[in-house]
Amino acid sequence: MKRLDDQIELHEDLSNRAQDLVTLIEMAEEEDAESEAGEIQSELDSLQDEIDAYELQLTLSGEHDSGNCYFTIHPGAGGTESCDWADMLLRMYNRHFELKGYDVEVIDYQPGDEAGIKNSTLWVKGDYAYGRLKAEHGIHRLVRISPFDSQSRRHTSFTSVTVVPEIEDEVEVEIDDKDLRVDTYRSSGAGGQHVNKTDSAVRITHLPTGIVVSCQNERSQHKNRATAMKVLRSRLYERQQKEQEERLAAASGVKKEIGWGNQIRSYVFHPYNMVKDHRTSHETGNVQSVMDGNLDPFIDSFLRWSLETERIG
Repeated sequence: MKRLDDQIELHEDLSNRAQDLVTLIEMAEEEDAESEAGEIQSELDSLQDEIDAYELQLTLSGEHDSGNCYFTIHPGAGGTESCDWADMLLRMYNRHFELKGYDVEVIDYQPGDEAGIKNSTLWVKGDYAYGRLKAEHGIHRLVRISPFDSQSRRHTSFTSVTVVPEIEDEVEVEIDDKDLRVDTYRSSGAGGQHVNKTDSAVRITHLPTGIVVSCQNERSQHKNRATAMKVLRSRLYERQQKEQEERLAAASGVKKEIGWGNQIRSYVFHPYNMVKDHRTSHETGNVQSVMDGNLDPFIDSFLRWSLETERIG
């Protein structure tokens, strides 16, 4: 209700500002007040930007777009280099979450053997967290001079980002206990001395699909298992939805580009500076701004591209 009330309030505010601007333009024309042209143009540009953002938000009408999500970062092949790239992405996304005002809870964090991370799963909470962050789902590629190469050679690293919606308990997802392998281990992340004293961390493997989820943010093994099961339900639900989309596309004879799991974006630090999204072709030479969490231009471009792709399809 609050989300809908806020949406209605914003709609009315934009509508009133548009009417006020029309009145101001009419008065300026009657009085031939050219001196007010600059102020009118500034307000018009500001209003247009806000309307564009509002229209873009209205496209987030999927069943789970308005809710929270689970956000997992996992390095690909490449050892220390890929683990470091995963850690760089984790820092970038944490900055972005902070800028957007999302509430973030670390569910799993596994540091790399020498540097970086082996895995990190975050529970991101906020309005339209899933609807916007699903734009980041896929493979992210880094090209740079490796700080771990004594000969200073250029390396290419890959890291996957998985974004799935938080599923409410009433959503039916069948999970047979016989299909699960549950392992416990000692937590390796931050959390004080307790984390290394008991086997409170939980790793659950869904044998039919090979999906693995871990949780170590609670002191209680029972709580960690419950959280891990919530993440698993969300991962399985997302997989079922994807398979259903593929079956419908095959039945209709339409080849639909879903994009999940494909290389979606390249971050080039050498021999030039550029970040480019391969789906939308949106790019920037300001790599530092992107790594500091300024992802809205890429996410907004993805949402517009998705809407246009859907219309064409």
